[in-house]
Amino acid sequence: MRPWHRPSDLLLSLLALGSAALWVFPLYWAIVTTLKPEDEVVAPGFHLLPLHPTVGAYGYVLAHTTIARWYLNSLVTAAAVTVLVVAMSATCGYAISQLRFPLRRLLFGLILASFMVPLQALIVTHFILMNDFGLINSWGGIVLPQLIVPVVVIVYKQFFDAIPREFREAALVDGAGEFRLFMQIFLPMNWGVTTALAIITFIGAWNAFLWPFLVASTDRAMTVTVGIVQVHDAFGVQYARNIAGAVMAAMPVALAYLIFQRRVTEAVALSAGIKG
Repeated sequence: MRPWHRPSDLLLSLLALGSAALWVFPLYWAIVTTLKPEDEVVAPGFHLLPLHPTVGAYGYVLAHTTIARWYLNSLVTAAAVTVLVVAMSATCGYAISQLRFPLRRLLFGLILASFMVPLQALIVTHFILMNDFGLINSWGGIVLPQLIVPVVVIVYKQFFDAIPREFREAALVDGAGEFRLFMQIFLPMNWGVTTALAIITFIGAWNAFLWPFLVASTDRAMTVTVGIVQVHDAFGVQYARNIAGAVMAAMPVALAYLIFQRRVTEAVALSAGIKG
């Protein structure tokens, strides 16, 4: 008997398809809503497809907002957060894993303990510091507080710990220094981990809302996740336009996930394993 002919497998397949449909339908409905005229959106009745398809909602958002500037802000800040987080975490993880220096264990203990402090508890302190540094409504003010990502340090440390000591000892005999060891041996042996962590860090930085919402109050400084809130305020109850702004904000991350799905899944598994 083939596996899909068993009643239990058929039932599980139907449940999986039903769950997938329940998850996908809100996304489908949001996209369909953006393709409807506003009078059709609020009209009574239920239609799975737009009766008079139009991209007017997207055109209105593009023409009446500075969404291009918001995209640029999100791209620059998310890329900066990704590069800095990965670079600092990799070097920190290497130092804790391979170097022997005073208070090394205390430093790693503090990194582990940082999981107990929610980032929301630090927002007031971060805002005061950014204000004192004159970084309100700037890329630097958005980026700096988002560089606290201890899970990336811990992931790197665990993978560096797994590299056999013979590689390090052989390189040291050949006269390699610590920087060469890190750049030519340890980091290349973990490119897959680096790629996965970079992708999920970028997605997290792009989707960040609370901190950018607090630190960016001018239209030119807003990221796209903050800017779509202004779309709602400017348009009032204009469902197609509001949802069009949200779809345009989420589109880059959705495309990145579809392209790098396997790497994103690896990164989520890595971080979930550490937190567990």
